[in-house]
Amino acid sequence: MNNISIFKSKDIDLIEKEAVYDGFFKIERYGFRHKLFAGGYSDTVYREILERGHAVAVLPYDAKTDSVLLIEQVRIGALDPALDKSPWLLECIAGMADGSDDYQQVAIKEAKEEAGLELDNLTFMMSYLSSPGGTTERLYLYLAQTDLSQAGGVFGLEHEGEDIKVHVMPRAQAMAYLEKGIIDNAATVISLQWLALNLDKFKS
Repeated sequence: MNNISIFKSKDIDLIEKEAVYDGFFKIERYGFRHKLFAGGYSDTVYREILERGHAVAVLPYDAKTDSVLLIEQVRIGALDPALDKSPWLLECIAGMADGSDDYQQVAIKEAKEEAGLELDNLTFMMSYLSSPGGTTERLYLYLAQTDLSQAGGVFGLEHEGEDIKVHVMPRAQAMAYLEKGIIDNAATVISLQWLALNLDKFKS
């Protein structure tokens, strides 16, 4: 299979990289030139990029009952009074990698903190860039095969301002929520669709 792009990292001339904000997230301003499809180089382009690091998400799945676990928490970025949608979202368990490249262990830690789960049977689904025009973040997605018969409750780390409710539901219900647009955050949409495409590998 041929690589679509003829260009590589070496075809970008990074002229400057300047930190412009350092808070809960970091923002850096890039100045760069890049090769053009028609030949030659572009003028210098400037972009502010959110440097939030990479993240991990995990979808727990119980094959015996064909059910999934999703968590619910408020997301201020989803607040839009013009839309008739709640900013409390149904999501996969997720968290920042904080510089670690042991993404499976990050998933295991987050599952304990956010849902009280002890996971040990994880399958890597895929990784993707969340919004490469504005951030360097890449998400690593996992499926966790586990018994969800006793799962439930409210979890989260108080010092991180977390208030997280656990929902266990039939996979068919989660897919119906997806189709109705109730579930509309990327990591959860992709994880549920990946499971649907690969269900035969995991369903009892």
